[in-house]
Amino acid sequence: MVTFLAGGTGTPKLLSGDEPVFARDSVTVVGNTGDDVELGGLLVCPDLDTVLFDGGGVLDRETWWGIDGDSHETNAELFRLADAAGLEEGPRYLDDDAQTAGREIARWRRFSGIAEFMTIGDRDRAVHITRTSLLDEGHSLTEATRTLADAFDLEIDLLPMSDDPVATIVHTPDGEMHFQEYWVANRAGPRVEGVEFRGAETAEPTPEVEAALADPVVIGPSNPVTSVGPIRSLAGVDAALGETPVVAVSPFCEDEAFSGPVADLMAGTGREPSTAGVAETYGFADAFVFDEADGTDLDRPVVRTDTEIDGPADAERVARACALALAAVGADPDDLGLAVDDPAELDGDDIDTSELPALGGKP
Repeated sequence: MVTFLAGGTGTPKLLSGDEPVFARDSVTVVGNTGDDVELGGLLVCPDLDTVLFDGGGVLDRETWWGIDGDSHETNAELFRLADAAGLEEGPRYLDDDAQTAGREIARWRRFSGIAEFMTIGDRDRAVHITRTSLLDEGHSLTEATRTLADAFDLEIDLLPMSDDPVATIVHTPDGEMHFQEYWVANRAGPRVEGVEFRGAETAEPTPEVEAALADPVVIGPSNPVTSVGPIRSLAGVDAALGETPVVAVSPFCEDEAFSGPVADLMAGTGREPSTAGVAETYGFADAFVFDEADGTDLDRPVVRTDTEIDGPADAERVARACALALAAVGADPDDLGLAVDDPAELDGDDIDTSELPALGGKP
């Protein structure tokens, strides 16, 4: 078994190969829930849903958000009604008292649905209605996610990081704002002065997550601050990562980010926005996968390949690099669910393994 930490699009892209390196039924994905929002009374879990929709074969891979070919009639009608009624468009936070009322899992991230600031498709909305209704019936987020995974015939095991509320709050000169307000509504425009994982001091990883973190772990090219940071903010997670083989893929090529606001968020939280900064942030990681053009020198094993993922072939290549790195730093190949009997078969001219100790590289 192998566990992937997922937030944003980095890890879902890594898992999107047509020829899986890791057998689907050997993969567990722990999804970030710090980005979740309650919008118009519905709990939206963007990072869980990207994995859910991709594994279910319905994800819009142009945007890496929502369901491919979805209609948006409800969304359009919400904007028409707001305009006709003279209602100001969002983001429209519910008031402070409402932020801690209602369903526990939604606290600190509750928005009105008037002229909703996130584009939710009609089929996508059905998922949120089902999830929220299951929660209101008394099911945990883990149980609701499992039910949705069954509905989408998901082969991997998808787990929310916690059944407790954690909200990613970005501090800016314009005030504090939920990550989705910062990223979706404001297009990452405000300067980042800090990031808070509100609720993390009392939230706990679920027993299922704790069990998954005992397996070898891959951290895809996700944002270390707001995609992986909320998972790591939970008690015991970093300690567990220090006890198991961990391989991380850098979302940078030296100091150039591949996508998203990762550089601003790294800099705004006192980290160097670069591959070197990622390596320092992930001090528990045993090995890294860097882009072939990345000359960063590191005191830990490194695999180099083209890490930009634009399609299934790219995903398969980077996943092979991750598997090679895991095997080199102590993961038992027989337990990883690999598509080959010998990890060395995953090597090739498109991957540089010369810095891996178990594959003929540095001692």
